[in-house]
Amino acid sequence: MPNPYSPPKSHLDDVPLAGENNSGGGQGVVPPAGVSGWSWGAFFLSWIWAVFNKTWLGLLALVPYVGFLVAIYLGVKGRELAWRNKRWESLEQFNQVQRRWSVWGAIIVIGTAVVGILAAIAVPAYQQYLLHRAGS
Repeated sequence: MPNPYSPPKSHLDDVPLAGENNSGGGQGVVPPAGVSGWSWGAFFLSWIWAVFNKTWLGLLALVPYVGFLVAIYLGVKGRELAWRNKRWESLEQFNQVQRRWSVWGAIIVIGTAVVGILAAIAVPAYQQYLLHRAGS
């Protein structure tokens, strides 16, 4: 039974002590320094990133016209949301995983752009080749 004479908790009780891991604690958790910042992984791979980081708001990225706004929001607040919604072993492990998400997001987006540019060059050239070959 809780002590009825204990003092009420203040908002300072939610601030993590140095080295305390409060990840996965929900919306009331104050993330430690080093969590906040832009998340390229959340921006580029929004709904996939959201599923793996238990940030279900990111599924709104699948809604037409809303998806880009959600991607921007996840880019800005995604790291904090991931810290609050999923339990992490440590801040170092969290940063390592989020860095991997950012690298893979950049690889996929840049790779898709390169393939698109190559296709935009190759398809008309191939059509021109077929027309030239049929005419001779």
